[in-house]
Amino acid sequence: MASCSPLLLLVLCTLTVAEAQLKLYNLRARRLNSGILGTPDAYVEVFSGSATLGETSVRHNNENPWWEEEFTDFDTKENDMMKLEVYDQDIGFDDLIGVCQRQIKLGTHEHECFLKKGGTLRYTYTLG
Repeated sequence: MASCSPLLLLVLCTLTVAEAQLKLYNLRARRLNSGILGTPDAYVEVFSGSATLGETSVRHNNENPWWEEEFTDFDTKENDMMKLEVYDQDIGFDDLIGVCQRQIKLGTHEHECFLKKGGTLRYTYTLG
């Protein structure tokens, strides 16, 4: 019986650091502020750990946008950092509205974060 304990411990430790599938979805923002130039043309860039997962489409002239895109990463580990950057698309360069950053946990979670230039971003993710 004592010889099984180290093997069981090794298996459990391996499961804890094993890679899992991350799915990010249901992105929506409220009361985005684009400054004095009117309503924002918002989009979101998505990162998991050191990987860039992509960006959403641009929602033109909408301070309460939502995005249908889903993002998936198969190399995510529990406790990796997920970062969502919300931008206002402009001529020349895009303005950063705010950043949401969170340590990823197993399971399904819904979060809301407050953006530096005003407004909120809500999203749901599953790691499993």
